This record gives sequence, structure tokens and C-alpha cells, in this order.
Amino acid sequence: MQVVDPHLHFWALDQGNQPWLENPTPNLLGDYTPMARDFGPPELLEQLDDIELVGLVHVEADAEDPVAETQWLTRTLAEHSALNAAMVVGVDLSQPEAPARLEAQCALSSAVRGVRQILNVHQNPLYDYVGRHYMKETLWQQNLARLAPLQLSFDLQIYPSQMVQAASLAARHPDIQFVLNHAGMYVDRQGVRGWREWRDGMRALACQPNIASKLSGFGMLDHQWSLGSIRPLIMEAIDAFGVERCLFASNYPVDGLYARYADIWHAYSQIIADASPAEQQALFVSNARRIYRI
Repeated sequence: MQVVDPHLHFWALDQGNQPWLENPTPNLLGDYTPMARDFGPPELLEQLDDIELVGLVHVEADAEDPVAETQWLTRTLAEHSALNAAMVVGVDLSQPEAPARLEAQCALSSAVRGVRQILNVHQNPLYDYVGRHYMKETLWQQNLARLAPLQLSFDLQIYPSQMVQAASLAARHPDIQFVLNHAGMYVDRQGVRGWREWRDGMRALACQPNIASKLSGFGMLDHQWSLGSIRPLIMEAIDAFGVERCLFASNYPVDGLYARYADIWHAYSQIIADASPAEQQALFVSNARRIYRI
């Protein structure tokens, strides 16, 4: 089974750059202490089983020093060039020095393809990531605009309540490729209202041609997920965005808390078993290659 995995995280604890791993606090992941160990290319390769990994995208892993993370990754990935890796790096766009940080990140590696800054805000502290509405801030928006001339995409990690605002943001920046993380993180699952908010938000995002959606991260909010529980989310996302703007991803090792690497990919394969070979190729390989220029 051939895949390009457009959402992976690597880390090495001796770098001291992910203190959140070693000092866990309650959040939506549940008990994530099993992740407090090194995870890099060697550990990933041990997980593949029958999955043929033909490319990957490393997404920033909430490092204290994103530049140091990219430096470490550049050295690490150079030793594993067969992985055919691209990088989505971390930059805090709310800071005055963000333009210089963007330039510095791009100068570190020709594999840098995009930026992610987590934007999730929620009234429940268990789900709230940042406690701040970055998309409303003038300086943040100004710095976001600097991605276009650098040919950088933006990985968009938000909740359904933020989707209409994010759609408006994408409309104002048509030259930036936005990639929605984890199918929009359907967080409020009590009753019909939460489903409608997620569904309608996905439709609003899909109206913007410069937004694509990763189909991933389902275990973060559904720790006991099954084919039956994730199928409606996957099919609804594909219906909204179309096959050409959806891409499957593992979110490993985070989703490794809930399923084995190969099992995640085989679940996706079973759910879209009725799709044509060309559609399957798009969802598993070619869309990720196109969007992240792998």
C-alpha cells in the first residue's frame, strides 16, 4: 500500500525542545505519557509493516524553539533522504520578528514548504490550545500575508467554531494555500448542534478554492474510534472538498496512542474501497505531492 504521509511529527527528548511531552498536563489527548520517548525516522520505519511510504511531511511539534527544531530535523532527515521529506515549520506570526523568522526558517532547508501555528480556541480549558484569537489580530494577519511571496502554505488547525472566520481569512489571501488539519477537529459531539456546526463550517471552508483538508487525527477526539465512527467524517469531508482537495494523513505518533500506524492507513483504505483507482491515488499520494511539492 503506497502512501505519502502529509502529517507526521518527529522529536528527540535530548533536544529539550518539547517540554510538554515530559511534563504532561490534562488535555484532549488523554494520557499521552507513552509519547514521551524519542520518535524519529528509525522508529517510524519500524511501524510501517506493509505500508510503502514514498514521501512525508513533518509538521512542527510545538517546539519551544522552532528554528532549533528545523535545524535538528534538517540534520536528521539528511541521514534518511529516501524518506523524501518536506517540512511545515513553526513561526509565531503574532510577533514583530516573524518576517525575519520566516526568512531564517526558509534559509535552513530547501525542504521547507509551509508554516503551522496552532489556532485552536475553545471555551473548555481541556480543549483550548492557545486562549487567543490570532486570526483577529492585525499584526498576525500582516505577517500571514508574507507567506505568499515565500511560496509557503499555512497548515490551519482550528475548531468548527472558527471555520467561518478561517474561510474569510482564506478569501482575503487567495495566493496562500491553506491546509486544514485533522478534518477540522469535530470537537463538540453532544447532540445535533455540534455536528451541524462542523458540517456547515466544512462547507464554508470548501467554498474557498485555496483550502484543502487533511483527513487525519480522528483518534484525538475519538479515542476508541472505529470504521463506523470515522466514516461519516471522512465521507462528509470528501463530499465538501472533493477528492482533489483531500489528503489522508496519520498524525503519528500522536494518533499512535489509539491505533497502529498500518492500521490507520488500512482503515482509510477500507472506507474508500469503492473509490476509483485514480481517486485512491489522489487521496493517498498525488494530492499530498502536489500541495507540498514533494
